[in-house]
Amino acid sequence: MFTDEAALEERLATPSPALVADLARLEGDLLVLGAGGKMGPSLCRLARRALDAGGRSDVTVYAVSRWSDKAAAAELEADGVRTVAFDLMDPAADLGALPDAGNVIFMVGAKFGSAGAPSHAWAVNAAMPDRVARRWSTSRIAAFSTGNVYPLVPLSSGGCTESDPVGPVGEYAMSCLGRERIFDHAALTRGTKVTNIRLNYAVDLRYGVLADIASRVQSGEPVDLTTGHANVVWQGYANEVALRSLLHATDGEAFTLNLTGPETASVRRLAQWFGEEFDREPVYIGAESPTALLSDASRCHALFGYPEVALRTLVEWQADWLRRGLPLSGKPTKFQVRDGRF
Repeated sequence: MFTDEAALEERLATPSPALVADLARLEGDLLVLGAGGKMGPSLCRLARRALDAGGRSDVTVYAVSRWSDKAAAAELEADGVRTVAFDLMDPAADLGALPDAGNVIFMVGAKFGSAGAPSHAWAVNAAMPDRVARRWSTSRIAAFSTGNVYPLVPLSSGGCTESDPVGPVGEYAMSCLGRERIFDHAALTRGTKVTNIRLNYAVDLRYGVLADIASRVQSGEPVDLTTGHANVVWQGYANEVALRSLLHATDGEAFTLNLTGPETASVRRLAQWFGEEFDREPVYIGAESPTALLSDASRCHALFGYPEVALRTLVEWQADWLRRGLPLSGKPTKFQVRDGRF
């Protein structure tokens, strides 16, 4: 359990021996683009800790963001991460001004508001990756994508594998597939080593699918069952896999990886568990649909092992977080959306 955000960040920044061993093999510095988002600071801090533990203090971790939150940037600097204030969407911005690096984690994305401003979503999610891929054409690039590139599938399917046909629904999902295709093209035509990471719902306790459901149960608000199933995963594991996937990046054909937990989690069951935690009977609306956005992450688990934090443990942590009145991001995941309009 965690008593405050500092304790949570400490857990998120604790590397596994496998991560330490992998990052000790990196050639060149590590550049994280979009480091100021929900997962970026903890990923940068985790990378710094792992590199130091592996005796690689010679590798610099650069965290690139606009850094409108100066306090967050200062905290990363104190932890040994080099922050770089840079607006990647500035049309006059010269990416050549950013550091060279042998390894790039691409975390930039636009999701919420994409239904009302689809051109912006395409500019961020598809056009910007072309500039990035050209700037760091000789680097290894691990690019965050999303399971939204897949269609909704029957619950009995076990979720889409990486080799299943894509079927993005809505402008956001289509633009994310565009991002993958741009990086695919760089791998195919310029020999850039690329990993595309299709993530389904990282859990950080301050936000995530579990926070969405738990908050409603705790407050007595109804839980919508229409999207009755989802995949979630501990954010510490998601960040570890993203970093370790750099060594699996390939040219010719980009390496694609589903990243999520092993369970097809029932929203009703999760609400029941939170009801037990809060001693409150959940209230439901809607009925479970026969399809959901689901990914099969068996390739990820075979390569990197299962997530170290079990789903039921995440539920216990999430409930305790809310009981203590610890902060939430106030940014729901909207995992219930089925028409692709975010």
